[in-house]
Amino acid sequence: MKRNIIIAVVILAALGLIAYILTNNKKENEAKTAVVAEKNASVSVKIDTVKTEQVSLDFVSNGNFEPTQELTFSAEKSGKVVQVLVKEGDYVKVGQALAIVRSDVINVNAQTANSSYQNAAADYSRYENAFKTGGVTKQQLDQAKLAMVNAKAQLTQANINVGDTRIKAPISGFINKKYIEPGSILTGAPATELFDIVNVSKLKLKVTVNESQVASLKLGNTIKVTASVYPDKSFSGKITFIASKADETLNFPVEIEIANNASNDLKAGMYGTAEFASKQQNQSLKIVARNAFVGSVSSNQIFVLENGTAKLKKVTAGRILGDKVEILDGLADGEIVIVTGQINLQDGSKVDVIK
Repeated sequence: MKRNIIIAVVILAALGLIAYILTNNKKENEAKTAVVAEKNASVSVKIDTVKTEQVSLDFVSNGNFEPTQELTFSAEKSGKVVQVLVKEGDYVKVGQALAIVRSDVINVNAQTANSSYQNAAADYSRYENAFKTGGVTKQQLDQAKLAMVNAKAQLTQANINVGDTRIKAPISGFINKKYIEPGSILTGAPATELFDIVNVSKLKLKVTVNESQVASLKLGNTIKVTASVYPDKSFSGKITFIASKADETLNFPVEIEIANNASNDLKAGMYGTAEFASKQQNQSLKIVARNAFVGSVSSNQIFVLENGTAKLKKVTAGRILGDKVEILDGLADGEIVIVTGQINLQDGSKVDVIK
């Protein structure tokens, strides 16, 4: 009997110990779950500090060089190419002969037209002398004159056709591509392509600038230009075009004309940089990282870190200075702004700062 009582007490004690351990484990698990839940509820972000700095208002913009003159020209008359006088890479001047087309029939036509004109001119001279003595009427004289004028027009056209047998360069530049060879047959419809000519004595660099930068630019401004392949050389350019309307990225296209050097080092298609120098001295500006803005700078909204939470603030942005933006109103020096993770934030969201 006594032994049974002892066994029962031991069992009850064991059960009590097990219950205590289970309760303790449950509390620990709940605490861990709460910590995990709290951590998962926060958004990981990176931060930056608003500060006033000495800022240069100079800026650069990149683009590609393009030729000021570029032409693919085609045959005006039909015929067979008998000689090509240039090759790809050659420099040609305007009016220079590039190819010769077979001219047998054209030359015969020109000779016939010349003979017709000479006969018509002689007839008119005889009629004119006869008219003075009353040998022919005024009407006969006028008809002879008309025949001479028509023959002269036909001769002029025939001579033009003879000239067209020599295909000439319409502009000066380099032969960038040749489409014909001796024996090629030229057609007028559709016209046969002959040559690509590119003039790189002058080039234009096409770049874009934002609205705060375009306000300081004027046509004719002198701009320093460099090419990535010639880091030790610089070229002088002049603004020849400023767009009156922004493109789809809200930037304004600008074209800068550059005179190439004597050796034509710059080639169309090269990557170039325009360096726009501001006439203003460095200024003390309150600035913030450009990627602090929610969406884009035009949204004028920034998340500020306050007591572990993200607070959405309305600000007034000024000039865009590369990867920085001038702040005119809405933020004070020393405030902490969130620069990554905004897509997952709402006003009042808890945040976890990544260091």
